Amino acid sequence: MTEETVPDLSPVIILVDPQLGENIGMCARAMLNCGLTKMRIVRPRDGWPNQKARDASSGALNVIDGATLHETVEDAVADLTRVYATTGRKREMVETVMTPRAAASDIRKVSAVGGERCGVLFGGERSGLNNDDVAKADVILRVPLNPDFKSLNLAQAVLLVGYEWFIAADETPDFDLDIGGSRPATRQEIDIYIDRLGRGLDEGGFFRAPEMRPTVMRNIRLLFQRANLTDQDIRTLHGIVESLRRAGPERG
Repeated sequence: MTEETVPDLSPVIILVDPQLGENIGMCARAMLNCGLTKMRIVRPRDGWPNQKARDASSGALNVIDGATLHETVEDAVADLTRVYATTGRKREMVETVMTPRAAASDIRKVSAVGGERCGVLFGGERSGLNNDDVAKADVILRVPLNPDFKSLNLAQAVLLVGYEWFIAADETPDFDLDIGGSRPATRQEIDIYIDRLGRGLDEGGFFRAPEMRPTVMRNIRLLFQRANLTDQDIRTLHGIVESLRRAGPERG
């Protein structure tokens, strides 16, 4: 019994009329950063294969070596069922318009549920996609940017779209605490430290108004609980208290 092959549902990146081989290479680099490997190239000005593209890819050679060359956009999208066209200009045509984030979610959904093969068209560096190319797409993909300056280079545009596709399924938490080899401090460890700190503050005459002690100690506790302390932090704080305790008589 053979193991069932999991289909690759990632979108195809289609570069139309790219000029510089270096830019194609940088697009490959951007793609692989986002887990995209399927590149199609339509009428590259500097020819294909291209050594400058390989050099600029920073090692994304599987994307470069797997790229296919096409004479027309029609040929490049022939086997796809859903096509998105990136453009920063408004066109005199009726089309569905999505942001990269909405398009990424849409690609994920139609690929997973309906098994659709999706592709994203990117125009060349000089003038982008022409109207005929855009008309071959089901959806216009437009990046919301500063209305007074919306200039992206080709690799930047690919990275923006690729990142949104990648992050749509990524489970990395929005916030995390990198504590290296330490571990989060337990409540007991925090309690022991705060009790010790409280005794030290008592001995040092910190609480000039004894009735304020409970409120101040509660605020101190909340301060330390907000700090996401590690076991190493607790040991350091104990060391500080001990050092101050030993230095106390010398100051007196």
